Amino acid sequence: MGNADIIRDPGPRIHEILKGFVGTEEIGSFVNGEIVLGSGEELTLTDPSSGKPFATFKDADKSVIDGAMDAAASAQREWMKLTASGRGRVMNEIARKIRERSTDIAEIESRSAGRPIRDTRGEVVKVAEMFEYYAGWCDKLHGDVIPVPTSHLNYTRQEPIGVVVQITPWNAPLNTGGWQIAPAICAGNAVVIKPSELTPLSTIILGLLCEQGGAPRGLVNVIAGQGVTAGQAAVTHSKTGLVVFVGSAHAGALIAAAAARNVVPCILELGGKSANIVFGDADVDRAILGAQSAIFGGAGQSCVAGSRLLVHRSIHQQFVERYTAATEKIPVGDPYLDTTQIGPINNLRQWNKISEMVQQGIGEGAHLATGGRKPQQLEETGGFYFAPTILDNVSPDATISKEEVFGPVVGVTPFDTEEEAITLANNNPYGLAGAVWRQNVARGHRVASQVRAGTFWINGYKTISVMSPFGGFGKSGYGRSSGRDALLAYTQTKSIWVETAAEPTVTFGYFAG
Repeated sequence: MGNADIIRDPGPRIHEILKGFVGTEEIGSFVNGEIVLGSGEELTLTDPSSGKPFATFKDADKSVIDGAMDAAASAQREWMKLTASGRGRVMNEIARKIRERSTDIAEIESRSAGRPIRDTRGEVVKVAEMFEYYAGWCDKLHGDVIPVPTSHLNYTRQEPIGVVVQITPWNAPLNTGGWQIAPAICAGNAVVIKPSELTPLSTIILGLLCEQGGAPRGLVNVIAGQGVTAGQAAVTHSKTGLVVFVGSAHAGALIAAAAARNVVPCILELGGKSANIVFGDADVDRAILGAQSAIFGGAGQSCVAGSRLLVHRSIHQQFVERYTAATEKIPVGDPYLDTTQIGPINNLRQWNKISEMVQQGIGEGAHLATGGRKPQQLEETGGFYFAPTILDNVSPDATISKEEVFGPVVGVTPFDTEEEAITLANNNPYGLAGAVWRQNVARGHRVASQVRAGTFWINGYKTISVMSPFGGFGKSGYGRSSGRDALLAYTQTKSIWVETAAEPTVTFGYFAG
């Protein structure tokens, strides 16, 4: 569909795509291979580009959660009856199914979540790659033989945990869903995943495609419901073996506490307030492009967003002037236009938070270089658009330097020395990501080693692969959810001892006489 065929009211088209996948326009949880309707509070889905509702559904009740947990536990046992290579073949088939339906998946993600279609097309491919990557790991996840100083054969097994509960946010539901599901089932687990109640559709489709790719019914269950009800019930369920949460630090702490009451471990992917450091010898053109991508990609609704831009004082004024001029040229608008680079904020509540934090930043002494409001040309759309915003000369102690905005807002702070830049970067409770731009590569490595962050880039930003471990330090969470590290997080190690001596030494007890 080209730009001339834009559908201003996405509701009918969303329902058409959804029915083409699941056989019904009704929205409910995907449990044990079927759409199961909830009976709780009525929830509304809203088109972020117009602010208009396009669908309603009922919150998943406890019976839905119980059914999903029972289905997952049963399917997990069936899944583990397959050989490791057989599970890998299923995961490759899931990837093929995703690629086969990539156009519709990208469209429903763009229309329902407000993400630019230019982004969602690429995200569908990445999700397929996630399943392909972990398909290759299925028959390579094995234990070790340990040379213990006795006559025993001691070996280890990496065994699945069982049923994994995953809770994902609204900013990139499809990408986050694939990022969580693929390593979990590769390691032999079943999944009960609850996407945000604001954006459940693409994850429901992903669950369906897992089954169509050959996964047992109930191996991947998708809950359509709220965190405080359905999410809480899943986290505290007696069959839950691991909880994976992607979202804010505040919510993550509450979820971890709830899981701990049942002695259930967690993987937490939480917020960030990442520092993007530009030194005086940086390639300024590339650094400006990188700084735009770091914060304005996805309308800033990204946990790894480079929301703190630290610029050496020798180039600060020139950099901000050029950065501002470039930023004002970024196309903002309808997410289903091929030319759009920044779509709407996902929901009104988040838009209001962004606006309030910008005003607070100005009130605390920052200079508004550009943005700070809805673009004038989009005022009449009713959509939740927010112009890419640059706040200059932001104090390191300002609220906007400390707290996550989760929107297209960057705060610029000048610095004088390498030591000061590192201190500023680490002057934050978060530790998810960061970057440094400079041509002195040795100094780049030095800075990378001293900034407290789980992911760090040198002369780049936001390059992420499912092959590489991802996770945070400090309030950005703990555990790793990708790469080989994720498989260790999704398994538990069993140590097995076998006596091999012909006449084992007996150090306690008596032989029966």
